[in-house]
Amino acid sequence: MENKTISKERRAYIALMRVLMGISVALTCGLVLFMIAYVLGRGIPNITWELLSTKPSYLSGNIGILPDILNTVYVIITTLLIVLPVGVGAAIYLTEYAQNKKMVAAIEYAAETLSGIPSIIYGLVGMLIFLQLFGMQTSLLAGALTLVIMNLPTIMRTTQESLKTVPQSYREGAFGLGAGKWRVIRTVVLPDCIDGVITGCILSIGRILGESAALLFTAGFAHALNGFVDGLGKSGATLTVAMYVYAKEQGEFEVAYAIAAILMLLTVIINLSATMVGKYFKKRRNV
Repeated sequence: MENKTISKERRAYIALMRVLMGISVALTCGLVLFMIAYVLGRGIPNITWELLSTKPSYLSGNIGILPDILNTVYVIITTLLIVLPVGVGAAIYLTEYAQNKKMVAAIEYAAETLSGIPSIIYGLVGMLIFLQLFGMQTSLLAGALTLVIMNLPTIMRTTQESLKTVPQSYREGAFGLGAGKWRVIRTVVLPDCIDGVITGCILSIGRILGESAALLFTAGFAHALNGFVDGLGKSGATLTVAMYVYAKEQGEFEVAYAIAAILMLLTVIINLSATMVGKYFKKRRNV
């Protein structure tokens, strides 16, 4: 009789938990779908070719986001050119070469701690180091260097976890054939975990794309149209910074919603690309 009573109570508890989890899932999905529909519904009608292909002119009152699009591309390219070699190289060293396990654990703990720091603190640190200490002016290069510091833990930890998934027998088999350490890493380990590295890279692009707080302190918010080399040394607004400026400073909410819709579409494309690339390399590895 007691067992039946406990069984009934347990069934009631499980049923209650299922209902609560269902409600949580429904609320989460509903909020996400509402936000996506609201932003796209307000933003897509305001996206025009003139908005995308021109620069702002305060004399004629024309508003264009072409400089902001180019500045975003410049920042992404510069950040990846620096953070990928450094992050992947650090992960390879810590996973394949480092012998001091305490040092590796300390670095991993520091990287995980840095991943949770708010981006505005990175902006303050970047302003103090690159602008005041090194004497750089507010520029896209200073913003990119700040984003390098911000994304380095993500790239390093993602690559580390991908390297750890490679079976140790692969390394031992390559060593048994007479291959050296670096040759084993280059021809056996890295090709087997390239899907995780590329996925981490694409997700980092999404984080760079959506960053604004760190760039406000380091990259500035100018809307000038510059080339890649010239633009790195000058102040410039990315799409997220431009959205803040148009919404907060100028009250151009139609333009802000248009930029928000563009950023949301780009974020969806980046996440889908990361998923597809991961599946492609996983399938290729299993063939």
